[in-house]
Amino acid sequence: MVQVEVYNVRNKKLGDISAFNSSKVGEIKKEIAKVAKIAVERQSLRSEAKGKDLKDDLTIPNLESLRKVYVKDLGPQIGWNTVFLLEYAGPLFIYAAVATRPWILYGTYSNEPEITTTAKIALACWSVHYLKRILETLFVHRFSHGTMPIRNLFKNCGYYWGFTLYVAYHTNHPLFTPPPLLFQMVGLGLFAICEGGNLACHVLLRNLRPAGSTVRKIPKPDRCPLNILFDYVSCPNYTYEVGSWIGFTILTSCIPAGLFTAAGAYQMTIWALGKHRNYKKEFSDYPKQRKAIIPFIL
Repeated sequence: MVQVEVYNVRNKKLGDISAFNSSKVGEIKKEIAKVAKIAVERQSLRSEAKGKDLKDDLTIPNLESLRKVYVKDLGPQIGWNTVFLLEYAGPLFIYAAVATRPWILYGTYSNEPEITTTAKIALACWSVHYLKRILETLFVHRFSHGTMPIRNLFKNCGYYWGFTLYVAYHTNHPLFTPPPLLFQMVGLGLFAICEGGNLACHVLLRNLRPAGSTVRKIPKPDRCPLNILFDYVSCPNYTYEVGSWIGFTILTSCIPAGLFTAAGAYQMTIWALGKHRNYKKEFSDYPKQRKAIIPFIL
C-alpha cells in the first residue's frame, strides 16, 4: 500500500489517500470522497492534470512510482434515467397539446376545421416514437454510468422541447397542406420499419451487457431480420433513428421536420464515428467491413 497525493486539475492539493498499485479507479474515488469531500459521481479521475478520464474498472498506470492522482469535479449530477424521461416526456406532451389545443398557438384559427388526417398520422408517429423511448429508458437501456452533469438536462430538454414546438407548430397549422398520398405512404412505411429496427437494435445491445456490469462485446446480428444491419455498421440503432425521421419528413413534407432530422443525423453521426473508433481500438478482431452509420459509405 502506498500514500497517494490527490490534486485537482489546477494542481491544488486536496489531501492524501492510501491505495494499492492494483486498486481500481472506482475504489480510489471512494477514498478521495472521504478526504476531498467530492461525491464519487462528481469525480473524473486522471493520472495527469490534462490527461484523459480513466474508467472506473481500470487501474492507474504507474501509481506506485508517481504517487499522484488528479481529480476534476464534474459538478452536480443527475441520473441518466431522470434526464431521459424528462427530455422525452416533453416532446410527447408538447406535440399533443399543440395538436389537440390549437388555440394555444393559433388564436383566431382555433375555429378552423380540425387538423388533417396527415397531421393526425404525424401526431401518432411522434407519440409512438417518444413513448417508445420512455419505455426503453425504463425497461431496456442499461447505462455504463449512473449519472451525468445536471447542466446537460437543460441543454437536452431545450433541444428536444424546442424542436418539438417548432415542428408541431407547422404540421398542425390550419394552413398545413398535406403532401401527395404516395409521399405519405412511403414516409409512414419507412418510419414504421425504422422504429422497429431501432427497438430491435436496443434489445440486442441490452442483451450484450449483463445487469450491473460494464461488459463490452462486439455486437452481432441475432435471429431478428432487422438486426442484419449490424453486419454493415457499428451503430445501426442510429441508422434506424435517422431513417425514422427521414420517413417522418417525407410523410409531412415539412421543412422544420427536415431541419430536425438533419440536426439529429449530424449529432448521431458524430456519436457513431466515435463509437466505431472505440470498437476498432478495443477489439482487435472487429469486423473490417463495417462502417460507422451508413453502410459501405460512412
